[in-house]
Amino acid sequence: MESMVFKTRTGRNRWISIVLLAILVGIAFLVRQIEQAGVGNVDGHATAIDGDSLYVAGREVRLMGIDAPEGQQLCRRGGAKWECGEAATQELLGMIAGQTVHCEGVEKDRHRRLLALCSAGNLDLNREMVRRGMAVAYGRYTAEEREAANSNRGLWGGEFVRPRVWRQERGISN
Repeated sequence: MESMVFKTRTGRNRWISIVLLAILVGIAFLVRQIEQAGVGNVDGHATAIDGDSLYVAGREVRLMGIDAPEGQQLCRRGGAKWECGEAATQELLGMIAGQTVHCEGVEKDRHRRLLALCSAGNLDLNREMVRRGMAVAYGRYTAEEREAANSNRGLWGGEFVRPRVWRQERGISN
């Protein structure tokens, strides 16, 4: 009889463990849903924050798959200092000027910004920034980066430190 009581308690403990595990999985799922809430698409008037970030209809959006120089980042071109961060911002501003920008949200980054694939008219902003050499590939657009480098476009027409490395050297989080 004692053996049966022990087995029943062990079975009950397993059942409790399974229920607790299911509850924890459910909580993790809900937390993920809350974190990703608002990931959807955004359309509207846009302004460039820098070469890879925009405000679209008042929402901060980071262009997914690219990394542009920071606003204060300097590069070298023709032996002289060049404000490549400002040039990247101006390039993005020129591409969105007067147009409605459409961004397809993919996820949120650790700073809770929307990571998105954006376009202005028929122009893919993410791809075009890399193709023009004003941003580097960051997980996507490697063919466009290679094309820009081979043609000495934008950053590739001089000397530069990859934006990620530049930020790391200065302890800047992005």
